[in-house]
Amino acid sequence: MSEPTEYQIIEHGGQPAFVLVPWEEFQRIRPMLEAEKAQGLGIPQSVVEAHVLHDMSLIRAWREELGLKQEDLAKRLNVSQAAVAKFEHSTARPRLATLRKIAAALGITLEQLHL
Repeated sequence: MSEPTEYQIIEHGGQPAFVLVPWEEFQRIRPMLEAEKAQGLGIPQSVVEAHVLHDMSLIRAWREELGLKQEDLAKRLNVSQAAVAKFEHSTARPRLATLRKIAAALGITLEQLHL
């Protein structure tokens, strides 16, 4: 019988924020995590962290995750770089039609632009 796995919980602001797992456990679950990401079913941890911990808009977090510059996204959307900067502002609330276009330009689903 194997020993129970011990996890280390790291708190931020008095709340659980991260869980450290043993390397062997991570190696076991890693293929499942990568498969989920590859199928487009989730939001990568780096996008979530950028949004939650650094108050970055999901549009910007996704763009950076995908290795795109504002100019690249602007070309895909047929808008100016300044328009992309405006969409990416943390307080911006683009219309649903705009969000659909942005999601398509990023190659993600509309649902992946919401947390």
